Amino acid sequence: MTSVVAREMEDTEQYRGELTGYCYRMLGSAFEAEDAVQDTLVRAWRGMDGFDGRASLRSWLYRIATNVCIDALNGRNRRAMPMDFGTASPPVQASLGEPLPEYSWIGPIPDDRVLPAGDDPADLAVARESIRLAFVAALQHLPPRQRAVLILRDVLRWKASEVAELLDTTAASVNSAMQRARATLAEHDLVDGASSEAMNDSHRELLERYVDTFERYDIDAFVALLHEDAVQSMPPYAVWLYGPKDIGEWMLGPGIGCKYGRMLPVAINGTIGLAAYRRRSSGSGHEPFSIHVPEIVDGRVKRMTVFLDTSALFPLFGLPLNLDA
Repeated sequence: MTSVVAREMEDTEQYRGELTGYCYRMLGSAFEAEDAVQDTLVRAWRGMDGFDGRASLRSWLYRIATNVCIDALNGRNRRAMPMDFGTASPPVQASLGEPLPEYSWIGPIPDDRVLPAGDDPADLAVARESIRLAFVAALQHLPPRQRAVLILRDVLRWKASEVAELLDTTAASVNSAMQRARATLAEHDLVDGASSEAMNDSHRELLERYVDTFERYDIDAFVALLHEDAVQSMPPYAVWLYGPKDIGEWMLGPGIGCKYGRMLPVAINGTIGLAAYRRRSSGSGHEPFSIHVPEIVDGRVKRMTVFLDTSALFPLFGLPLNLDA
C-alpha cells in the first residue's frame, strides 16, 4: 500500500456522518446505524491491505457499509410505524397495551449525526427530506438491495454504473431494481408528502403555537392546529389515534400526565421536533417524557409521532434529564 493510500485510510473518519445517514436510511435506527458504521470502519482498517486504490476510498467504504447493512437486514422483520399494525385505536387506556421491542420501530435520529454542515442548499434540502420519518418508513418496505439502489441513486445521486460496481452487478440490473423500487413506493402510496413542506415563518409560528397550547394544556386550542385527518402514534406502543377528536380525548384521558409539561426544540429527522417534559410527582422540576415530531401540511399538523422511549432517546439527542421548575 502506498503512503498516499495509507494517509487516505487515516481519513476514514471524515466519512462517518454521511455513512451514518446512509446506514440509517437502510436500517431505520440511529443506534443500528452507528453500530453499522463502526463495523464498516473496523472492517476497512482490517482489510486495508486489500484496498488497491483503483476505486475511491469513499466508494470502497460504501461497498463495505452496504454489505454490513444487507447482512443485518437478512432474515428479520422490517421496522415499521404503528399505523402499519392495523386500524386506529379508541382513545382509552386499554388501547395502549404492552410496549414492543425497540427493533420493531422506525427510530428518530439527530440532524447533526447525518446532515452535512454548510452544504449546498439544494443538496441539504434533499438530505433533509430523505431522513424524514415517512420516507425512512417507506424505504423499509423495499428488499435490502432495492433499498440500497434507491438510496444511492435517488438520494446520493450516484450513477447507475457506480452503483453497479458497488453491488457487483450491471447497470441494467441497477436500473431495473430502481424501477421496481419506485413502483413499490408508488403502488402502495408509501410516501404521502406529509413532511414535504420546508421550514418557513408560518411553520415556525405553528410550532410556537403547538408549544404554547401544549404547555398551557389548552386542548381545544391544541387540536385546532390539527388536520381533520391528523394521526398520532406513540412508539414503542402499537396504539395510534385518528382525528382531532380522538387525539383530544386521549390527551384529556390517558395522556393527562402531560399536563403542566414543558417543551424544548430539537433538530430531528430533517425537521424541528419537541422534547416534552412532565412535572415530577414531587412537584420539583420536570422529567423527560417524550419527543414529538409534528409533520406539517397546508399550515396544520398532519401527523404527530410521539416517541416515548426517553431512557435511550434523550441521551441520544443530548437533552437534559431534568428541567428545573
